[in-house]
Order: sequence, then C-alpha cells, then structure tokens
Amino acid sequence: MSQANALPREFNAADYFLNNHQARLNKAAFIDDNGTTTYAELIAGVNKAANVLRGYGLQPETRVAMVMLDSVSFPFVFLGAIKAGLVPVPINTLLTSENYEYIIRDCRAPLVISSKALSPVLQPALDKQPHLRHQISVDEADRVACEFTSLLDAASPDAETADTRADDVAFWLYSSGSTGNPKGVKHLHRNIVYTAETFGRLVLGISERDTVFSAAKLFFAYGLGNGLTFPLSVGATTVLRRERPIPQLVFDVFANHKPTLYFGVPTLYAAILGDEGLAGARKADELRLCVSAGEALPADIGERWEKHFGVPIVDGVGSTEMLHIFLSNRPTDVRYGSSGTAVPGYEVKLVDESGDEVSAGDIGELVVNGDSSAEGYWNQRDKSKATFAGQWTYTGDKYYRNEEGYYYICGRTDDMFKSGGNWVSPFDIEACLISHTAVLEAGVVPREDDHGNTKPMAFVVLTSGIQGGDALAAELQTHVKSKLEKWKYPRWIEFRTELPKTATGKIQRYKLRNEQSAS
Repeated sequence: MSQANALPREFNAADYFLNNHQARLNKAAFIDDNGTTTYAELIAGVNKAANVLRGYGLQPETRVAMVMLDSVSFPFVFLGAIKAGLVPVPINTLLTSENYEYIIRDCRAPLVISSKALSPVLQPALDKQPHLRHQISVDEADRVACEFTSLLDAASPDAETADTRADDVAFWLYSSGSTGNPKGVKHLHRNIVYTAETFGRLVLGISERDTVFSAAKLFFAYGLGNGLTFPLSVGATTVLRRERPIPQLVFDVFANHKPTLYFGVPTLYAAILGDEGLAGARKADELRLCVSAGEALPADIGERWEKHFGVPIVDGVGSTEMLHIFLSNRPTDVRYGSSGTAVPGYEVKLVDESGDEVSAGDIGELVVNGDSSAEGYWNQRDKSKATFAGQWTYTGDKYYRNEEGYYYICGRTDDMFKSGGNWVSPFDIEACLISHTAVLEAGVVPREDDHGNTKPMAFVVLTSGIQGGDALAAELQTHVKSKLEKWKYPRWIEFRTELPKTATGKIQRYKLRNEQSAS
C-alpha cells in the first residue's frame, strides 16, 4: 500500500512487475499447458512482445484487443503492450460473435491478438471492423506453427520502456454487466499496483514461496490479479490452464502442481463439492488458503469446503471498476455468510438513496473509496458520473452492516424486491436452498401470484443423481420455512439442469426475471 501511494510521476506498471527478479531469474514464473517459463524467459518474452507491437507503428495509448486463452502468451502481450505505452484490452473468451463485434468496434482497436481456437466465433466479428488493420494469431496448442511465436523469435529481447505516467491509462477491461452491452473500464498504471500492495500483500500475504492457481481466467479483473499481477509482484509461480475450469481440471492441478493459493468462484466451489470425483481427490495438503469472489459465497459451501480440504475460503467483494477485492474476510477471521470488512487501504460505507450513510442493521448501497478505482467508463459519460462520484465508487450492491462492523450482502440493487411490504434478498433464499443436500445451485426472482402480489420463485439445479418433483419441491419449501422468515419461502420451484451465468460465474437473475415477464 505504501509503495502504491508513493509512486513517482514517471512510472510504467510493466517495469514494476518485472524489474525486481534478478535473484530469481531461473525460477518458474508461469507453468502452462506447454511447460515452464522462467522469470528470465518472461522478461525476455515481454520485451520481445513490446518490440513486436511497436513494429506495427502503433501510436502511444492505442488500444490492442486481446482475445486470448490463459497461457504464458497472455502476460507477454499484456505487459508488453503496457511497456510499449499501448493499452491492452483483454476480452472475455466466452462471448458470441455479436459481443465481439460490439466490443472491438467500441474500443477501436487497430490490432487484435487472438487465440486460434477462438477463430470460428471471433472471425465473423473481425470481418466487420472499421478500425481493424492488423491481426495476430496465437496457437496455444502448437507453438511451432504459432504466428505469434514466430514473431517473438524474430524480435529483440531488449526493449525500452515507454515514457508513461502513473496516472496514464494502462489498460481497459470490459465489465461483464448484468444487463445491456458491457462497458469499457479504464484503469491507470497506479491502479494495478494498488491491488497487489493491498489485497495481495496485506490480506493474502502472498510471497515468492507461493504457487498460485486461479480457476478465474486472466481476461477479467479478479483473474488478472490472481494469476498475473499478485504473483509477479512478489516472484511467486502461477499455474495457467487454457481449458474451462471444471472440477476434474482443478483436481488435476491440485495433484500435479500443489498450489498453495487457489482462487475460485462460488459456483465452482459448489460444483467441486458435488462432483463424484471429490471422494478420491487428493487432499491438497500444500494448500494454505482459498479465495472466492464474483458472487457471495453461501456459508454452507464455505463450511463444507473447509471441512473437506482443511483450509478456509476467504470470501471477498470486488468489481471491474475497483479492479479487485476491497471488502473481505481475513485468513484468521473467516465468518462464512459475511463479506468481512474493508481491505486495508480502502474505505466502505452504506448509503441510502439520498447518499446519507445508514445505521447498523439497515440496508444501503455499498460505496467504496480506494486508489484502484477506474478513471471512468469509455464513452459513457452519464454512467461514469453515476458510478464514480468523487472519491466514492457506487457498486450497485445492497448490504447491511452488523453491530460488530461486518458486512452482509442482500443482493444487487436490481435483484432486490419487496414481498408483502418487506425487502427480499434473493441471496438469503438461495443460500438457504443450497444448504439442503439435494441442491447444487439456486436462483431466486420475483413473480406475481394470481392476485398480483409479488412472491419469491426459485430455479433450482439439483445435485447429481437427485430427481426433482412435487415432493422434493415441498420439502425444499419446508426447509426454507424452517430457517428463514416464513414469508420468504419460494411459492414456486422450478428444477433446471443449469442456470444462466456470466463468464465470471454470476447467476444472471435478470434472464430468469425476463422469463417470468414473458410468460
């Protein structure tokens, strides 16, 4: 935190993450599907990537779109672009052609670097881009035939650092967005250092002795900190996998690479606990800490995980706008069901619709003050003004704070609803449903009954091998009544094989709400 606050005016984030590794040049920086990359190879690769990008004649602050799977090529490009004074824009690798067409047009990138495996979905979007001039292909499965590797091989391993400032824009991320098109979030060089110095060092205690595995991918804020900036800030080792993070992949990484820090999301923690391979999975004795973000972690999931693996899950809250976690439990103070307290270096408070701070026990919107806050949204003036209000950033999350100062989520502002004059938190009902052994996932939305009154409805994904039906629905309703206020129980329960989610694992309740509106 102190280093982040004391940055010089002339500053480049790539140098911060690369220039302090002279004593560990032969140590593994990244282990991906193709093998190990040492810190010496990482530094050379970043320099080569900077020279490759400069070879296209791009002007300072030009955006470079990245549609790349997780491999060592990602940090080469991301840090290489920053070192060259360009602005990398990592983009979700799970989007549709229409999504890609919008984002790449919106950021006006003249150069796109993309994974060959994504070409069938991405290429139709690139064919329609007015600003696109160049494209580089990355083949993570065949480095011999990889265009990007060939370009690196021909480039110099030495590169000058661009003349940038701590307050220059270093990179963009596109918010996942619960509704509408995603927004380009502009982050500064200083922002990326601040998250490493606060949550990375002061909460996680990350050090060069750690081996890190993040199931959350590098293309969004949570994964970028977990798998790139946090470990590089201290000289740790990161395991990268290009495949989708399913339970078996996590078991394999635990067994083969023995990570000490694991980062996941609630839906994946639940899937692992419900997977048939759990009983035979290695206990991962080297694990010292697990982290969850993206959506609130149900208490039952945290308790079951810690019982099985013997290490706690530190649940925290972050956002694309704040770059990483700013409200969190602590490794020695985990209260499952709570989001904990403010991370050192951040202030948080709850406010009502007038902007006045609410009292303990009352529900308010969570706002945060910290030096990782984005400069604003690209080309979205009104939304920037509504979100970034002076030193405070509005999260859109509804919370209450107990008398001890711990924060508890109620839901997104647009997910909350009233039933019988009382506020209903979908998360409370979902967490209660998940505590039943038959339930893997749940999503709760409002629905009107025959009299026009709003009541909760639940969409439920069952644990493998469990069959739904009227008897089970009634059992789940009774279960909720026994644990929550009776008026919160779901009047309707619909069983599903899956729930709609964002790429970060958040349940898209608005899609479930839209189904009810259309029916």
